Amino acid sequence: MTEPGPDPSPALPAPRVPGRYTLALVCLGNICRSPMADVVLSARVAEAGLADRVEVRSCGTGGWHVGEPMDRRAAATLRAVGLDPSRHRARQWDEDWRGRSDLVLAMDHDNLAALGGRSERVRLFRDLDPVEPGGEVPDPYYGGDDGFEEVLAMVERTSAAILAALPQTLDPTPDPPTS
Repeated sequence: MTEPGPDPSPALPAPRVPGRYTLALVCLGNICRSPMADVVLSARVAEAGLADRVEVRSCGTGGWHVGEPMDRRAAATLRAVGLDPSRHRARQWDEDWRGRSDLVLAMDHDNLAALGGRSERVRLFRDLDPVEPGGEVPDPYYGGDDGFEEVLAMVERTSAAILAALPQTLDPTPDPPTS
């Protein structure tokens, strides 16, 4: 059986609880990519006045860094654009997250495979990227500062696309009556 490719539309799955939405962002150790996406998307959700209806959280498929703050370079990259990374502490994926999340977004294909592959509620984060849908968010851990800036750019534009889709997902317009 062939795994379906990325959805070209930014449509999000329907919420499990009407009017509320939970997004889980997943990378390997939860110290670089997924926490950067968590901080950015959470800030954008708050700026849009949706923080009381939309929960964003992140975790890693591995448990090496549980309880630690995010990578210092990731944190510095976020601080440089006025975002506060200080509250993040790494967490590990638990299968319970699947049932509590409306959408789980993995940062790369390895993370996606660790989550069991694509499904209606499990996708790649960049499946929603308006520039390169279906691409991976590269792990900047072993590189230089420019890798974190590249990740931030991907996270910013993909978060904007997610944010644009949230109002319709939270409050879908009913179909007009037919005559």
